[in-house]
Amino acid sequence: MNITDAAYAVVHDYPGGSESLAPRVGMSSAMLRNKVNPNNTTHHLTLAEALRMSQITCDVRIAEAIANELGYALVQTPRIDECNDAAIVELMGEAWSTHGDVGKEICKTLEDGRVEVKEVDRVESRIFKHAQVLFNIAARLRGMAE
Repeated sequence: MNITDAAYAVVHDYPGGSESLAPRVGMSSAMLRNKVNPNNTTHHLTLAEALRMSQITCDVRIAEAIANELGYALVQTPRIDECNDAAIVELMGEAWSTHGDVGKEICKTLEDGRVEVKEVDRVESRIFKHAQVLFNIAARLRGMAE
């Protein structure tokens, strides 16, 4: 997902949409809709507004889209209370699952003997998700280090 689509989705997926989110960001709902409308060239979302929206909605899709477009994976820094053996076991299960998702997507891509850009995008998306899980494991272990 690109950053424009991510910003649009964050606003429109929020319960109540722009009518509910806009006052919390400090603008009218019409202004917020215009700022996230991919077809609007006159109004633009500022970085501060994008950050505030992400904080209010607890939705990191804008940050993930920016990281993805730059070739990075976003990793959430764990809170100290989340750094325990049970969290590591849970993340290991997720890592096995996302690893399998990468393999399945690669098999689907190669199935017909042709590789299309949209298929590579899907494989890349699965790889980024898997990398996020692995980096989260490392971050949690670091949080447990004495």
